[in-house]
Amino acid sequence: MKARAGSPSGARGPTQGRVSLQGCQTLAELRSSRKRGPDLRGPKPAAGPGPAPRSRLAKAGDLGDDWAMVIEPDLAPSRYPRLGGRGPAASMVFVGHAKDSWRDAYHFLLTMPLAAFFAVMAGGYIAINLIFATVYFVVGGIGAPRGDFVSCFFFSVQTLSTVGYGLMAPRTLPANVVVAAETFAGLFNLAIATGLLFARISRPTARVMFSRQAVVTEHDGVPTLIFRAANRRRNRIVEAEVSVSLVRDAFTAEGRLIRSFHELPTLRSRTPIFYLSWQIMHRIDAASPLAGVTAEGFAAARDEIVVVLRGLDETFGQTVHARTSYAADEVVWGRRLADLFLPQPDGSLVVDYTRFHDLV
Repeated sequence: MKARAGSPSGARGPTQGRVSLQGCQTLAELRSSRKRGPDLRGPKPAAGPGPAPRSRLAKAGDLGDDWAMVIEPDLAPSRYPRLGGRGPAASMVFVGHAKDSWRDAYHFLLTMPLAAFFAVMAGGYIAINLIFATVYFVVGGIGAPRGDFVSCFFFSVQTLSTVGYGLMAPRTLPANVVVAAETFAGLFNLAIATGLLFARISRPTARVMFSRQAVVTEHDGVPTLIFRAANRRRNRIVEAEVSVSLVRDAFTAEGRLIRSFHELPTLRSRTPIFYLSWQIMHRIDAASPLAGVTAEGFAAARDEIVVVLRGLDETFGQTVHARTSYAADEVVWGRRLADLFLPQPDGSLVVDYTRFHDLV
């Protein structure tokens, strides 16, 4: 049931209720269809002098860099998607944001799994041959026995791939016209398939791994947020840069809940050569957005630390990037990352990546 201004339920704090996306012109008021049981939370507090939380979607507006939301009472807070791409997917419903379907087919074919890509290519190849086999079956004139669709299909396969074994050949004008059309289509089919496959295998990617957990520990006498990254390839990433941001909920003066972004400056945000590993550190001093935050407060606030690393791959000569994020249960307080570099008695140095995710 929606809360109205002046009703007892309208005085609840802004931390309770459903979070609705604001700024959608075509969305009607979202209503809860779940049946509620008896209220076991005791008597509701009396309405205060302040304004009641809004229960309707506001007018469309520019959200800018933040996600503006309106609280609807009596519903649990929503879980946002992980911006770093890790963790379970959040349950979200997109309204008025339809996919571009076939108009964005190139992006779809580049990002789908490789097995699905080959399945789509095989399906398209079979579909083209079935279409032309049907035409050959109707017009005839290729030397195949009348009513033999299988022979028509394999004649289409031979024509599309320009193989031709000499057993069947077009003998009439309609058959020659169809062969010409299929040969023309085969040129495009080969070019598209080759281009898509080359684009998939030649796309520059960063093989960068991040530690599964970040730690908050003392460094030079100051609490410091620390995590690390490593280049899984044996090449080098030059002019590598990293940006770290804190994403948290915040309330405006009007009582609206927004998802705000705060930059976390690092002790070294750039390295000329990223080769082995990189320990990324943020000092939690008085100027830090994490100042005074405890482990319990970090978890209760549903904060997320988003990391983006980018640089120039010297092999491809193109910019690559990697990203990750750390939620509250992935930030460990009071421990530190295990050492990777182990000096040996003979003076050599061992880089033990089996300890990359270990804490001590």
